Amino acid sequence: MLKVVRNSVALGLLTLVIEPLAHLSAAVPAIAISSQEISRGEYLAHAADCVACHTVPDGAAFTGGRGMGTPLGTVYTTNITPDPATGIGQYSLQDFDRALRLGVARDGHYLYPSMPYPSYAKLTDTDVAALYAFFMRAVAPVRQANRPTGIRWPLSIRWPLAIWNAVFLDEAPYKSIPGQDAQWNRGAYLVQGLGHCGACHTPRGWVFEEEALTQAKRAYLSGAPLDNWSAVNLRSDDASGLGRWSEAELTEYLETGHNAGGTAFGSMIDAINYSTQYLSDEDNAAIAHYLKSLSPAHPETQPHWSYNAATETALNASQFNAPGSLEYVQYCAGCHGRDGKGAAPYIPPLAGNPAVLDPDAVSLINIALNGSSPVVIHGTPDAYRMIPFRAALNDEHVAELLTFVRTSWGNDAAPVKAGQVAALRAKTDPVRYEELDLLRMR
Repeated sequence: MLKVVRNSVALGLLTLVIEPLAHLSAAVPAIAISSQEISRGEYLAHAADCVACHTVPDGAAFTGGRGMGTPLGTVYTTNITPDPATGIGQYSLQDFDRALRLGVARDGHYLYPSMPYPSYAKLTDTDVAALYAFFMRAVAPVRQANRPTGIRWPLSIRWPLAIWNAVFLDEAPYKSIPGQDAQWNRGAYLVQGLGHCGACHTPRGWVFEEEALTQAKRAYLSGAPLDNWSAVNLRSDDASGLGRWSEAELTEYLETGHNAGGTAFGSMIDAINYSTQYLSDEDNAAIAHYLKSLSPAHPETQPHWSYNAATETALNASQFNAPGSLEYVQYCAGCHGRDGKGAAPYIPPLAGNPAVLDPDAVSLINIALNGSSPVVIHGTPDAYRMIPFRAALNDEHVAELLTFVRTSWGNDAAPVKAGQVAALRAKTDPVRYEELDLLRMR
């Protein structure tokens, strides 16, 4: 749980009207805020996954400091607790709204679009007000200075962002699409707005703009590179997308991080741990309903995937002629099976897995080298997670093993090169389980 006064017991003890906290700056207006609005703001903060970006391991909730990679350098998230000196304690509702939806801080400086304000621009006024109520009245203020960006001058000059906003920022809040049902529109609002899914899963252009902000263009949610991972294609492509997942399976994935077709990895683990598991069944179903309505991004290059048992037959006969096949049996088959089907829902299949078939193999390389952190549902970490193999396998062996996985059981993805593995090995580190705070649900 978040280390703020916001759990169900605490909220139940709040009076109907919350008086301003004494430690907050006088700049915060003394407005009456109901406990119901704070509770709704908490829910929306989960939907927006604020804690995942604005908190570092072992750090206090919402105090910032997490590095976000950009083409220009690293941007560090800021303190968004209501501390008046280092956080947002002096922000009025109007200041908060301007930062959240327009990307302009209280002092007038422009925020980098690694903060997903182009998505948050779609939020309604009432949802912005509820978020403000939560942060100002329920989040514990922490005095912690913000880290300077890793972007060097003159690229660190921010006034050009005003031009960026003029060109790429659509300030209009979300409006329901006529002809679509209420569930579809709710899902679209959550995906395009609060969930800011496009910030990770949509390719970006040469000045870091998302190539699309809605389903009107096929680039939207078609997959994109993300900090040494690949945010997978969320559209209905049969092989590397979600075309073979049902709405029920996608809803299960959002709620638990697992289903018969895959398991969360990379940044999606944070999204499951701190966001989607806290959403209502109805909202997760709405997200799934909307995503499943999206047409394929690459219908001309994505053939139908079907299982081929030839690999399993060869491995059962101890035929290890294919490079990487022996390493697969030695290191992978014990969990994922010689049939490549895994053990649903906790050990994902490799046969037909969209992450395996992703044209960009970076996620597969990262997981093989560094392992994966746990999915934590309702305070309980999952029992099965990928261990790192960087010490056991050299670059050539990792490349051969992953190429075997990407070309077996009916998979038909590009081979992995040893140079790709070496490059990722040099700039990443393995998961260190002893440092994981498995219950870090602030």
